[in-house]
Amino acid sequence: MIVDFHTHTFPDTLAGRAVHKLAKSANARNYLDGTTASLLASMQEAGVDYSVLLPVVTRPSQQTHVNQNASVIHDLYRTKGLVSFGGIHPDNENYASILRSLAARGIPGIKLHPVYQQTPVDDIRFLRIISCACEQDLVVLIHAGYDISMPGQDYASVSRLVSMLDTLHPGKMVLAHMGGWGCWEIAERELVGRDIWLDTSFCLLPICPMVPDRPHPGSLPEHPLLDRERFLRMVRSHGPERILFGTDSPWSSQQASIACLRTSGLTQAELAAILGANAASLLGLLPQASSGPKVS
Repeated sequence: MIVDFHTHTFPDTLAGRAVHKLAKSANARNYLDGTTASLLASMQEAGVDYSVLLPVVTRPSQQTHVNQNASVIHDLYRTKGLVSFGGIHPDNENYASILRSLAARGIPGIKLHPVYQQTPVDDIRFLRIISCACEQDLVVLIHAGYDISMPGQDYASVSRLVSMLDTLHPGKMVLAHMGGWGCWEIAERELVGRDIWLDTSFCLLPICPMVPDRPHPGSLPEHPLLDRERFLRMVRSHGPERILFGTDSPWSSQQASIACLRTSGLTQAELAAILGANAASLLGLLPQASSGPKVS
């Protein structure tokens, strides 16, 4: 089984504008058009059984529409391999009722993006949301580290993540981008070995620029990419059973990301765990029938 634990889609009426705006702000090429149809086609081509959709609520008023859409996708597309998380903004004062509603609808988790939501991850507003989500047995996946579109913003820095973890000791906690995009040396030192999951999204493949002659606004010259040696060391020090395969699609190719992992130096047992078994266990997923090719 292959599970991509970190993907994004948008409603068809918004996908084109949203993806173009994000691609332009990051100067990063998108590989898909942001629709569920393009993701399903990519999954079939790459042999992905499930993709987890991670919506981001950037304004409190968005949460109702975002979570209604997440519920529809989760219900209609589960048989096709799409599993949707819900979203919530730190300024949603009715956070407890929102989280209880998501859990009651069978939504397995929530996505938080401190940078896009302009709130430090160790702020009390996030702390109470994470604590309540854990009480509801929801998975909490958080963007970790810097963001290519908003350079220098430390809302999800490793030090803030450590502060949050030390305060809450949360249950099903996933930190994206191997614990800290663009700051993997610190993530390796401060986060590896903690009782959390890390996902591999947007770490191992070069970022393809949308405009070749323009630099990425969020580039950090000292950390352009998580190198294979550090990646393998982090995986084995943390434990391959706590690593989840993710692509950040549409910003990375699912097929290329799988191939990259398969040539990274991981053992077959490590690959099996990271590509799908860990996610299946965390989310309670069953093997998914697929007509797409399996990458061997």
